Amino acid sequence: MIEGALDVLTTRYAYALMFVLMGIGIYMIIANENLVKKLIGVNLFQTAIFLFFVAVAYVEGGKAPIVPSDGSDPGLMASPLPHVIVLTAIVVGIALTAVGLALIVRIYAEYGTLREDTLREVRADE
Repeated sequence: MIEGALDVLTTRYAYALMFVLMGIGIYMIIANENLVKKLIGVNLFQTAIFLFFVAVAYVEGGKAPIVPSDGSDPGLMASPLPHVIVLTAIVVGIALTAVGLALIVRIYAEYGTLREDTLREVRADE
């Protein structure tokens, strides 16, 4: 049992790192009251998903998907689609972070705090 887990950690370390990042991200989203820390947790969670897509797309011995012009067999090739999806998701993640930070700045300017519990109390009093 322990040997199997050790084998997974030494050969599939990207998956282990993905689970660690995902766990830290979820913990930051749930446990922190600060909105900036929650947004950082969302970014860590996104990074874990990106790592998962790239790790799943890895092909041992795979080459770039370029077909030779002489018509010979190209051999084993890696699919570029997961990498394209991850690049698109990175751009969307950056936009999400920018909008989230803009909202956080606006919330701080309006209420003077970034703590979720304090914001709920202030909103309840209005």
